Amino acid sequence: MQNKGFVRVLAIALALVCLFYLSFSFVTSHYNAKAKEYAQGDSNKQFRYLDSIAGENVWLGYSLKQCREKEINLGLDLKGGMNVTLEVSVADILKVLSGYSNNELFTKALAQTQLRQTKSGANFLAIFQEEFEKLDPNAKLSAIFSTVELKDKIQLSSTNDDVIKVLQEEIDGAISNSFNVLRSRIDRFGVVQPNIQKLDVEGRILVELPGIKEPERVRKLLQGSANLEFWETYEASELMPILRQANTILRELNEVKDGNSDVKPTTSAIAKTETSASDSLNINKDSLLANLKDNKNTEDQEKALAQFKKNNPLFAVLNVYENNKGPVLGYVLASDTANVNAIFEMKQIKEIMPKELALKWTVKPVDPDAKQLTFALIAINTTTNKEGRAPLEGDVITDANVDFDQFSARANVSMKMNSEGAKVWERLTGNNIGKSIAIVLDDYVYSYPTVNSKIAGGSSQITGNFTTEEAKDLANVLKSGKMPAPAHIVQEDVVGPSLGQVAINDGLISFIIAFVLVLLYMIMYYGLIPGLIADGALLCNIFFLFGILASFQAVLTLPGIAGIVLTMGMAVDANVLIYERTREELLAGKNLKKAIADGYSNAFSAIIDSNLTTILTGIILFFFGTGPIKGFATTLIIGIITSFFTAIFLTRLVYERMLQKDKEYNLPFTSNFTKNWFRNTHINFIKLRKIGYIISGCLLVIAILSLSFRGLKQGIDFSGGRNYVVRFEKNINTDDVRETLSHVFEGAQTSVITMGSNNQVRISTNYNINSQDENMDAQIEEMLYTGLKPYLNEDVTNEMFVERYECIDGKCSPAHEDVNQATFGIQSSQKVGPSIADDIKTSAIWAVLLSLLGIFLYILIRFRNYAFSVGAVASLIHDTLFILGVYSVFYTIMPFSLEIDQSFIAAILTVIGYSVNDTVVVFDRIRENLGLYPKRDFASQVNNSLNATLSRTFSTSLSTAIVLIAIFIFGGEVIRGFVFALLLGIIVGTYSTLFIATPVAYELEKKQSKKRDLAEEKVK
Repeated sequence: MQNKGFVRVLAIALALVCLFYLSFSFVTSHYNAKAKEYAQGDSNKQFRYLDSIAGENVWLGYSLKQCREKEINLGLDLKGGMNVTLEVSVADILKVLSGYSNNELFTKALAQTQLRQTKSGANFLAIFQEEFEKLDPNAKLSAIFSTVELKDKIQLSSTNDDVIKVLQEEIDGAISNSFNVLRSRIDRFGVVQPNIQKLDVEGRILVELPGIKEPERVRKLLQGSANLEFWETYEASELMPILRQANTILRELNEVKDGNSDVKPTTSAIAKTETSASDSLNINKDSLLANLKDNKNTEDQEKALAQFKKNNPLFAVLNVYENNKGPVLGYVLASDTANVNAIFEMKQIKEIMPKELALKWTVKPVDPDAKQLTFALIAINTTTNKEGRAPLEGDVITDANVDFDQFSARANVSMKMNSEGAKVWERLTGNNIGKSIAIVLDDYVYSYPTVNSKIAGGSSQITGNFTTEEAKDLANVLKSGKMPAPAHIVQEDVVGPSLGQVAINDGLISFIIAFVLVLLYMIMYYGLIPGLIADGALLCNIFFLFGILASFQAVLTLPGIAGIVLTMGMAVDANVLIYERTREELLAGKNLKKAIADGYSNAFSAIIDSNLTTILTGIILFFFGTGPIKGFATTLIIGIITSFFTAIFLTRLVYERMLQKDKEYNLPFTSNFTKNWFRNTHINFIKLRKIGYIISGCLLVIAILSLSFRGLKQGIDFSGGRNYVVRFEKNINTDDVRETLSHVFEGAQTSVITMGSNNQVRISTNYNINSQDENMDAQIEEMLYTGLKPYLNEDVTNEMFVERYECIDGKCSPAHEDVNQATFGIQSSQKVGPSIADDIKTSAIWAVLLSLLGIFLYILIRFRNYAFSVGAVASLIHDTLFILGVYSVFYTIMPFSLEIDQSFIAAILTVIGYSVNDTVVVFDRIRENLGLYPKRDFASQVNNSLNATLSRTFSTSLSTAIVLIAIFIFGGEVIRGFVFALLLGIIVGTYSTLFIATPVAYELEKKQSKKRDLAEEKVK
């Protein structure tokens, strides 16, 4: 093998990189265990502990926070939490931009666009323009959209194309603002490692929130509309005497609570309290701590700090600067913000605070890179409006853009207001020269610029030492006021952590069993040394796969684990191909060194072709799949690449190193048990092809009839609706539950199936799936609770049922955060709106069609003969129809779910990749034999090729089937239907290679040959 040095260096470098990235997962696991031990079951205490050390360097110069960002994260199906797809309605934005126009043409075009866009998923504005011009080719959009707010951008003379361009910019800005608002809300919600990203479909935003236990709170948080306000502020120095009084009240309250004083503090008493210590010094805990560091006596330090906290309970958490100009009342650690809120909500404290004072936190930390994040507390003055409304709200903003200071690299924001807003802004800025105006969204302060002079005309500039990204965010926030675009949940998955733990355990068990079985199989089939070398390559493959996933900061889901385990089964295929070719060379009389070299060389082409076709389906899965399916596709693609590297290059290095020594090796690449398997077979597959056609024809007729009359059982992914996995304390009868719920969800389709055990069911319903009511989810959960009450313990409340509960010795209580035993109630829920269900259907159809087209073109280019392409695609269509037929015939019979959902589509595409992998290996051998023996009869060439590759076909199919059987039995109910489709695919894919793909290619090639012969005769 050439370039051995390069392969060694690459392998070592890859191993080091993988070790580096995997190390972060071990580090975070260590500190999570320490936090859990420290907290003793108190989740808040555990979170505070991790938060306190988040900024400390714990590994190779990385802080714990940075380590957590680099670790392999568990997906929602393993960890529990919420996965939400939100949609910002483009139609609603257009209505706002039109000034809520009642134009009949506009209304009709908008309604027709919504109908078409739901089905096609194409750009909303492109469809809208087409529908608008279809209704009246001479109509002008400018007549509708040249409103007061858009008059500077759209004139009556503007063409429709010009108007569409402006509208697209406005819509993009509204969606970006919704994205930013959601991101800031989620950051403040306190979720560890959330994920929020824009999806390909316009207006769609994906939000993943691991570990969430309050889905209803999250729904309200994500769907609430943004409220932009401009407020006057207090100077912090004005409020310092009141803060001192508050500190004294709090101290005396603590003394009373501790039993050290019998005196109840009053406002009058506090007014007389001497505060000399505070008068002469800045009350700043940080400076105190800095002074304490100079003291060598640790005990004295702790005593001094404890005394400071006792004397200054407010200033121990609120760092204030007495002579500070501006509205910042103080700075507070992120972990202390809740304590500060609680202090200022106390009745005794509120009595001494000005009634017009409102306290609001900044949306971003003071220093995002600090070891411990701190937020500023801003003093808002609400005296300007008796109703408590801001003097100026966001609906007056007509435009906001990012500008750059000509004297620095810092960005700022310029904004424009309408005439009414300009008047209020002029008065507001005139009254607050030298003071700050706070810009508030969703009760958080985004900026508090200082007013330098009265601003007339409605145009002004906001400076604040912004980065470009911060300025863009603020500009979008300002523009949001004139464009309310609330987001609506169109898909939702809620998974309880206990269900996630079950899934992890099942996944790990199936992984270990499958791994051990594959290792043993390779030794059993190919002998001890070749088997161990192949197993070593498999271990390296798993190591590299996890390392690369960690470097990508991938999220590991249950389908992802299935992808890894399936990759294991398919990874041995390269070794099988090499070993089979090596056996052939040994049987031909070559010595071991030459046989191994030729075995690798001859197998290379087939390995390349088979891997590339599987990668092709993986890429299509990645681009057309969503959520967990992308995780499956990612692990599949990476696994194929790493298995190629380990099987082709690393094993070759081992063999070459072995053969350099003088020691003689007897490696027949078989064992005593398998040495005569598939040797000298002479099956006439061409003769048997008609029997294959008859069998396949009968099976496909049954499949097509079943699909026509019975159809398929569509999952929530495709039909739209809600899924609830509910676990009961006792075994229940699904027919009884279905009958009970049919009276609860009248007029809706409701199904109940057993999930795993007899005390756990999945309830599916499309009841009110089209409703836009924000409280509908909670209503349905309450209806579900009411309907299932006869099956529940009488102590179980609606809240316990929804949030999960546990029962110990017959007594039921809400589930504990870290409960390790089984919980009851709703274990997981999923909601899919009709629009996203249509999108998923469309994506699924395109994914299958594109994969077939891609494989057809690849084989056509690679083999330069359309007979091979048609044969391969015919077998893939055969396999797909067969699996669909089985799902149609047996979905009411099987004891596990046979629904058509995204996971099923992933299985179909994986089967397509696997089946074509098998077919390409045979085609590659036919092409090779045609080159070696061009004058032999084509039928005998085909038969010889099929018989020569029969051992490889059996080995790969059996090794992959062993893996899938392990997952099917031990992998848990969640992926059983998915694995069942893959198992069917392995069986039918192997069959179709032998009796469909190759015979069809033979038939077409025979016709081509006859045409060529006739053409040659005519020439003669």
